[in-house]
Amino acid sequence: MDRALITELQKLIGKDAVVSDTTRLLSYESDALAMCSAPAELVLLPRDTQETAGCMKVLARYGIPIVPRGAGTGLTGGALPIAGGAVIATSRMRKVFEVNPVDGFARVGAGLINVALTHACKSHNLFYAPDPSSQKACTIGGNVANNSGGPHGFKYGSTTQHILGLVVVTPDGDIIDMSAARVDPVGLDLVGLFVGSEGTFGLATEVTVKLEPCPEVVETLLAVYTGEDGLNQACDAVSEIIALGLEPSAIEILDSLTIEAVEDSLYSAGYPRDASAVLLLEVEGTATEVRGTCDDIEALVKRFGAVEFRRAQDEAERAKLWEGRKGAFGAMGRIAPDLYVADAVVPRTKLREMVRATVAIAEKYNLKLATVFHAGDGNLHPNICYDRRNKEETARVVKAGAEILKACVAAGGSLTGEHGIGIEKLDEIGLLFTDDDLEAMGRVRRAWDPTLRMNPGKAIPLRACGELGDSPRGDEESS
Repeated sequence: MDRALITELQKLIGKDAVVSDTTRLLSYESDALAMCSAPAELVLLPRDTQETAGCMKVLARYGIPIVPRGAGTGLTGGALPIAGGAVIATSRMRKVFEVNPVDGFARVGAGLINVALTHACKSHNLFYAPDPSSQKACTIGGNVANNSGGPHGFKYGSTTQHILGLVVVTPDGDIIDMSAARVDPVGLDLVGLFVGSEGTFGLATEVTVKLEPCPEVVETLLAVYTGEDGLNQACDAVSEIIALGLEPSAIEILDSLTIEAVEDSLYSAGYPRDASAVLLLEVEGTATEVRGTCDDIEALVKRFGAVEFRRAQDEAERAKLWEGRKGAFGAMGRIAPDLYVADAVVPRTKLREMVRATVAIAEKYNLKLATVFHAGDGNLHPNICYDRRNKEETARVVKAGAEILKACVAAGGSLTGEHGIGIEKLDEIGLLFTDDDLEAMGRVRRAWDPTLRMNPGKAIPLRACGELGDSPRGDEESS
């Protein structure tokens, strides 16, 4: 990096906010897709929208690629600086600017931790619904970039359903203020377009979110399955729950290896160790609604082979059951040092079929598979436990991951439910989109970022954008 550039940025945001030494840069070379890394040349830590805009203007003059980064919990390599350049992290943008309990919205900095938003509005009996498993670490801005989901996405939907406004800084340093809380967009829905763009359009610095009223009653349920057919029975029960319109707010499945890992970890939730699968559900609403729905679910899951059915007796037990589910990815460290988390969606009626297919693929490549997933919306997370220091094993993981995605698309599903495309799924994007589709997406991307300096090499193959003009540092075919 040019010394004059670094000096200019230090004057703009302070020396402590400009990271250029090799040791500190190591923290930014990877996100949670640990098998992939790329060295950052520079990391910037602006405090607000104005500082971000100033940085963007300086970087634009030098033609430097820019990689937005939240907490680095992404699972597709979306925050990797694969084209070099500067990482702009939002970690200092954690202010809660406003909580409006009357109109049911909040305006916050993009670096605010997801769960901190719910804490900030709890006194108003409100909460923020999207709840990724990394809820205690991931940022609201990162959730916006990837259109993140979570266990309660079955009832509440993914992030895009909850974003009312944004403040975005463009690659040239202009500020687009779309922060007004409008339920119905005026003109083109640029907020809806921006959510899920994976940092390729610009950098969101402030976010206006919709808040939900806390339900009157919440019940957390656990159905336990044993035997060789237990996981299949749990999948079938999910399909029937939805077919009958019982409408729990969350429906999650954990398989036996996941249960083993969780119960051996600090996230131990009291899941039975002899279970081949557990079905974790949550029901919300009035006392009468919840009681009737829980009774119906209990009868149904037992009809589909559940050998045990529990209702959490208090808030502590509820929290413990969910701690096990949300800590499942971290608990996999008990099985192997590394984890590849696949992310694909299939029709709920294909859950049994696709679970069987992913197990077969793992067996084909002699890999250890633990499955935990958002069963309610068909969002599969087959987790492959491996050691990335073993290059041959890592290569098998990559091949298995690609086959899992192909199988899910062939079953009528899609490439991602909540993690995004990043760099992980670029080779598979042609399974779902034609060249014409990709060209159209590339044109939209260039409308926001004509020089393709924003997060190059992510979400859309650069060749699809490169055909429309030069990419940063002349690297159209890098993906």
